[in-house]
Amino acid sequence: MNYKLLHIFRNTPFGRETFFQSLYFCKMINAYPVVYIPKSDKFLMYFSNDAVQVDLDHSYLTTPATAKSHAEELFNEMGVKPMFYEPKNFTASSLPDISTNIDYLCCPRSVSDLSSKIGLGHIGPKVRRIIKHATFPILITSPVFKPWKSISVFFGGSKNALTALKLGLKIAMSSGLFLDIYTLLEKDEVYYRDLIKKEGLDAPVSQLSKQWHFYKKSNFDTMLYDVPHNSLIVLGAYGHGIIKDLLLGSKMEQIQSTVTNNLLITGPYCTVSL
Repeated sequence: MNYKLLHIFRNTPFGRETFFQSLYFCKMINAYPVVYIPKSDKFLMYFSNDAVQVDLDHSYLTTPATAKSHAEELFNEMGVKPMFYEPKNFTASSLPDISTNIDYLCCPRSVSDLSSKIGLGHIGPKVRRIIKHATFPILITSPVFKPWKSISVFFGGSKNALTALKLGLKIAMSSGLFLDIYTLLEKDEVYYRDLIKKEGLDAPVSQLSKQWHFYKKSNFDTMLYDVPHNSLIVLGAYGHGIIKDLLLGSKMEQIQSTVTNNLLITGPYCTVSL
């Protein structure tokens, strides 16, 4: 299957780092990166339960005359065929509708605030809304281009955590990399192992994972430190379990302010099949 990742291009040094990460992600999982170069500072994404208007900061419109050529140069540098997205529908003349018929979306930590204002420890409100309603995973990149050499799945036992685990396994199969699983214990270890067995995931977990790490709830900081710095972190948000209401509470902000890893996030409407 030809998976597609949509990347909203920012023609700045910061945007270059983000785009390198999208290109690397696509090469690792054999997906096609598709670039949207915005011509206005707003666009709409229609989901089944919400319409999200994204208000881009002005840096996304930096030197539009060179944006496409810069994107093409980066495509070529990573050895990827250039593909660009042009919106076909418009809610208003300056408000394009961006298709949600995609498999992945790359976001910086905020699409609507200047990076200098965000810092490392803040997820922008529009990114939160996209994650909450998207049927596809969201790739939130590290501040600078950082190749990842392993996969780390945060698994808390919720329905959405199971989706994240399936996604981690899928990425492992596509990339040829092994994964590690990280769990903060609310129940004993047997409960979590029985859960993945009940879901029919015990065989792929056994084949594709190197180690399952268990921590007491009080050792969240220790768990974050133990995750390799060059690992892609896969996790679920808005679930019920260890990382319950992740993007609404302090856990995600703690992750954001602690790790510089790339994050691949599944929301409550995200679906993943192996």
